[in-house]
Amino acid sequence: MPELSPRRRMFVLAICCMSLLIVSLDTTALNVGLPSMQRELHASTAGLQWTIDAYTLVLASLLMLAGSTGDRVGRRKVFMTGLVVFSIGSLLCSLAPNLDSLIAFRMVQAVGGSMLNPVAMSIITNTFTDPRERARAIGVWGAVVGISMAAGPLVGGLLVESVGWRAIFWVNIPVGLAAVLLTLRFVPESRAPKARRPDPVGQVLVIALFGSLTYAIIEAPTAGTGTVLPFAAVALGALLALLWYEPRRDEPLIDLRFFRSAPFSGATVVAISAFASLGGFLFLSTLYLQNVRGLDALHAGLWMLPMAVPMFLCAPLAGRLVGSRGPRLPLVIAGVAMTASAVLFAAFEAETSDTTLFVGYVLFGIGFGFVNAPITNTAVSGMPRSQAGVAAAVASTSRQLGQTLGVAVVGAVLASGIGSSSYTGRFVSAARPGWWILAACGLAVLVLGALTNGRWARATAERAAQRLESPEIRAAVGAAERV
Repeated sequence: MPELSPRRRMFVLAICCMSLLIVSLDTTALNVGLPSMQRELHASTAGLQWTIDAYTLVLASLLMLAGSTGDRVGRRKVFMTGLVVFSIGSLLCSLAPNLDSLIAFRMVQAVGGSMLNPVAMSIITNTFTDPRERARAIGVWGAVVGISMAAGPLVGGLLVESVGWRAIFWVNIPVGLAAVLLTLRFVPESRAPKARRPDPVGQVLVIALFGSLTYAIIEAPTAGTGTVLPFAAVALGALLALLWYEPRRDEPLIDLRFFRSAPFSGATVVAISAFASLGGFLFLSTLYLQNVRGLDALHAGLWMLPMAVPMFLCAPLAGRLVGSRGPRLPLVIAGVAMTASAVLFAAFEAETSDTTLFVGYVLFGIGFGFVNAPITNTAVSGMPRSQAGVAAAVASTSRQLGQTLGVAVVGAVLASGIGSSSYTGRFVSAARPGWWILAACGLAVLVLGALTNGRWARATAERAAQRLESPEIRAAVGAAERV
């Protein structure tokens, strides 16, 4: 990719952030609309879980394929295709006549979404080559997540109350089309110097692993053991097959050598833990505010502002801290705040008091605001630029897998605790095990953030990068940069 002017780089960053905005806004706004969808479509708790997890599951399954495809055939080309498919999927979701159709159209949306975030991050990584400038750009990227968190509940609440939950999907269409036109004008085409070959066997195994695991977790409270165990067995078999098959390929879908880098491995687990917390937190909060407290969608969205605003304010601060002091400090802050928030709900029933509910939301917002930028920076900065798309895709996959598991596990725990009772009567006690699970996720962010970002960890990242980049690739990268 040729060196771009500072102004052009800012345009590229803004366009990439537009794609992140519509994907993130869609998820946060949709959470506010869950109770309305539940009433209109006569959905169970498991049905609500699938409206979220059908999207994140497909996204997690295809992100690595999308990242490597962008590196191979052209990042701009894949990025624009993703914008078009995501916009079409959004239109279909707005027209869904029933729950099954909505879940299917959410999967179409996810096919497009899988081509956006990892490819956009790869574009940013190759556009901002200076480490400090890249850290600041990633901080802006993280701030967009905060913006979507702040705007999503309000936008979703306003749309649900004034028009209906279907209007949540309409917002994506004009933004997506505008992003397509701007990409054509400002984003240059780029690809990796050495094309990676497809890995269809690895892709099928990833889909089997994620899909079977999620189905087993979501359906466990209501389906019999005979139904759940075969899917759990398929998930385990797919995992073992991946661990056996992928190292034997020259160009695997998941290059396990990435995980020889302690910072990269730590960032992967931190991403899963943090986004599991986010998925579970939003799921529990939305159902509690509307089904237990009886708030309408707009007022439930307003109640989430104490969580959303700190996310927005802390994300750019985290980006600056990563650029000046490295990822350890923001990850430690994130882990402490997220753990404290979940413990407040699990041990002290924070839902039952406006004051403790407010404090719990603020703490979670601070924690999640600090976590996103160090995850992304750690995942991509220690890897060769020629592998940026794959590295970014693994980080994005970890996020989506975490959110999928958070909704699946916490939702399954909640459904099991409530049983046939009403939400109002048993929600707080039924949700308590879920909050303890989220506390454990926050503790994982704290411990791994502290342990995998020291001098020893950086040395493992350097050794992993040397193994990943062959002499032929290094020569090709050098030649491309000289041009």
